[in-house]
Amino acid sequence: MTFELGTLVIASLAYLLVLFLIAYAAERGLIPSRITQHPLAYALALGVYATSWSYFGSVGYASQHGFRYLAIYLGATLSCLLVPVLWRPMLELTRRLQLTSLADLFAFRYPGQATGTAVTLVLLAGTLPYLALQVRAVVESARVLSPSASATTLGLGFCAITTVFSVLFGARYVTPRERHEGLALAIAFESLVKVVALVLVGAWAVASVFGGPGGLQSWLDAHPEALRAMQQPAREQSWAPMLVISCAAAFLIPRQYHVAFTESPERDTLSTATWAFPLLLLLMNVAVPLLLWAGLALGLPGPADFHMLAVPAARGAPALAMLAFLGGISASSAMVIVTTLAMAPMCLTHLVLPLGYARSPGNLYRRLLWARRVLIAAIILAGYGFYLLLDKRAAGLVDLGLVAFVGVAQFIPGLLGLLFWSRATRVGFLSGLAAGTTVWALLLVVPLWSGHGLPPWARSLESLLGFAPGEPWGFVTFTSLTLNALAFVGLSLATRPSPEEAEAARLCAREAPSLAAGSVTAGSPDEFRRQLAPVLGPQAATAELDRALRELGLSEGERRPTELRRLRDQIERNLSGLLGPVLARLAVSEALQVDSRARTALAEQLRFVEERLRDARGMTGPVRELEAVRRYLQRILEELPVGACALGPDQDVVIWNEALERLSGLRSEEVRGQTLAHLPEPWGGLLAGFASGPDAGAETQVRLDGRERILRLHRSLATPSETPREEPEQLQGAVLLVEDLTERKAMDARLAHQDRLASVGRVAAGVAHEIGNPLTAITSVAQNLRYEEDPEEIRERVQLILQQARRIDAIVRALVTFSHAGVTGGNNVPVTRVPLAPLLTEAAQLSRLGRKDADVRCVSHCPEGLEVVGNTQRLEQVFVNLITNAIDASPRGGQVELFAEEAGEQVRLRVVDQGHGIPPDLAQRIFEPFFTTKQPGEGTGLGLALVSSIVREHGGTLEVDSRPGAGTTFTVTLPRAQDQQATG
Repeated sequence: MTFELGTLVIASLAYLLVLFLIAYAAERGLIPSRITQHPLAYALALGVYATSWSYFGSVGYASQHGFRYLAIYLGATLSCLLVPVLWRPMLELTRRLQLTSLADLFAFRYPGQATGTAVTLVLLAGTLPYLALQVRAVVESARVLSPSASATTLGLGFCAITTVFSVLFGARYVTPRERHEGLALAIAFESLVKVVALVLVGAWAVASVFGGPGGLQSWLDAHPEALRAMQQPAREQSWAPMLVISCAAAFLIPRQYHVAFTESPERDTLSTATWAFPLLLLLMNVAVPLLLWAGLALGLPGPADFHMLAVPAARGAPALAMLAFLGGISASSAMVIVTTLAMAPMCLTHLVLPLGYARSPGNLYRRLLWARRVLIAAIILAGYGFYLLLDKRAAGLVDLGLVAFVGVAQFIPGLLGLLFWSRATRVGFLSGLAAGTTVWALLLVVPLWSGHGLPPWARSLESLLGFAPGEPWGFVTFTSLTLNALAFVGLSLATRPSPEEAEAARLCAREAPSLAAGSVTAGSPDEFRRQLAPVLGPQAATAELDRALRELGLSEGERRPTELRRLRDQIERNLSGLLGPVLARLAVSEALQVDSRARTALAEQLRFVEERLRDARGMTGPVRELEAVRRYLQRILEELPVGACALGPDQDVVIWNEALERLSGLRSEEVRGQTLAHLPEPWGGLLAGFASGPDAGAETQVRLDGRERILRLHRSLATPSETPREEPEQLQGAVLLVEDLTERKAMDARLAHQDRLASVGRVAAGVAHEIGNPLTAITSVAQNLRYEEDPEEIRERVQLILQQARRIDAIVRALVTFSHAGVTGGNNVPVTRVPLAPLLTEAAQLSRLGRKDADVRCVSHCPEGLEVVGNTQRLEQVFVNLITNAIDASPRGGQVELFAEEAGEQVRLRVVDQGHGIPPDLAQRIFEPFFTTKQPGEGTGLGLALVSSIVREHGGTLEVDSRPGAGTTFTVTLPRAQDQQATG
């Protein structure tokens, strides 16, 4: 039974068109995301591992090596068991760092253009035999069904069709970096077609050729050599080399890396893939021995590679034969499409762009897109050229695949060093890779071209090492990987990693990376755009900047140095997916330069530490305790009822707590990372000036929301405790506390006014008595004045009236002045030079007015000319309260003495009484509000509390010295007025 070539071509084109429509529908959102992002779709897409080698060649390999054909799939299953150790760390790295290919990954860990170029060339060399395998499988499978078809026509036609569909699948977009949302779903469908075709043809073969499972068992009983031929090689030959290279190939060959990491869904699908992918391979391989035995039973001529087609064709089943053919087309085309989509950007990034292609004029994205299309065609044609060279030399389909597998296995030492050994260096990696690939090329690739097998010296070494002759895979794998690993480890230990290598090693080994030092010289996103334009072009510069701003949630007006550094790093990560990590680093370093001398803001350092601690899971011991302490201290600052602002060494804001947010109206997210000088007014100038000023505390007035507010500022400086004593201390930061005293000041003023009114009440009787005496004198003199006729006598009596009137006026004026002081509320009171002698005399007079019955004298020993700095009315209230209390405590006929003297820059004033004293247990409580030792109704308990508050406001101190039975002395210390001190 045969088919016309046109029928096969039309069926193939129709099938590929269905694949493309599936991908197109997924990308347009016509297929729900619950299907495109489903973990089973991801696991099925990994089935691209099974190419025409597995689909056709496994039967041929089983005919020569028995059940050892399973080693290729058991190795892939073994790799799934290593998902937590290998796959997941690689997936995290590729996502976080935008590493879209294996060459990008190695070029990031072992920085340098030589790394990316070497990896790309080795992968390209290993890919060409695999591409040749697909071309050969399609050509020979088509000739099984259409023997008259031209091999050249079939080969070129397949290459042309796969080139077109590769471009349609992955090179249609203007931005070639975009993920292909529908590609994974199309490949998943392709895997489903393969497994359905294999299972159906295998089951049909058992039913058609043997008459069912019972017939198969009877045939095996009659032909024990068939089962023995499957079992004997599996027992006598080693499985280890095949397991090693297939385990590595399951995630390192370009198509597997691309599907597993680059095209992986955002959701976690690896857990499902660990069991679903091996199950898929198991279903595909169940049919292999069935088809082999069916071909033997039918006595089919030719190699067993194409029994999948020959069995249904020989039994006259055209539908199954066509299904089997489309399954082969599916396996080959999927491999070619995904491989070229993986290799084309890799070649572009590491082979073409380093030649300066990225700096050519014009649209960068469009140039990269067309370069990618050209590379897709070039890679497929190179695979076809390799097919022409090896068409008559290769022993089977599996031979070509194993050559590629051994080549990819040369990355195993470098990958293990990448993930687990921070001491590995670029020199070690490149040396090991060179040693391993040289052995691979000499012992596998060259013999594949020549057709003569291993050279004589290699056969002798193979025999000496105990490897079985006739199958070079084990010997070459062992030899190449041994030399590779020895060179890698030896030269890594002999060389020192560069700072870039050390930083990349920390990232790849999942250790805590170091914080990038320095700040970007550009001061805004607009400057970023201007500086990137000469390197990337205006359109690409704008697109990349807008993308990075969007991903970080930043605005065009961003000015914070820490956020600009994050923006630069994000642009570099994004460009890494477009240009590769090496060129991305070079481009960003050239355009967006960093001032390495600038200190990294403390806010960024703390953000960095927080991210590392947040990412650390399962912390134990001191690390966990340190994190608990850090969170506790941060919470204290954040929840303080007063405003708290923590600063770095360059006055960059580290913490801006909730109380300060409410007071200032500035959110922490807007302020954190900015320097104080860049904050909106009045906060920028206020806090920056205070932070750099000489005083650790200050009180000031600012206008906020149309209101005058009184703020008290405190500052605490931080210096490193480990600074040697002989070295000057270096400022590491500061904490500013901002307290709003507006309401408190107003309350203090109201309390002071109430206390004065209480004092006015107390002195009212004394005032009436004091006014009554001169008023009586005035009345008597006025009555007698009308009888006087002598001008001199009249003038004398008028002077007496005026004298008594002035006495009344002085008393009333003093009382009014005292009672009205402080009614204006919480504003700062004016400060001036205050002469103490008249102040104490007037305070004593007012105090005695309210205590006329006490019969206590007040004696002032204050020298003339002694002055302090303060507010006259408030200081008068201080001494009125102290003298009144002293009079109350003194016995009848006693004496209260007032002393004043200079004490350096201060003036010391003492109020001494001859009372009964204060008990020691009450001496510390007398300054508490509402505490009094007087009888109920005789005192409010506010006097001494207000006195203490006023003295503190004046920068002074208040002390009490009292002994029971020996009287009490209150000592007030106030700043002395300097000779040239200004007033106001």
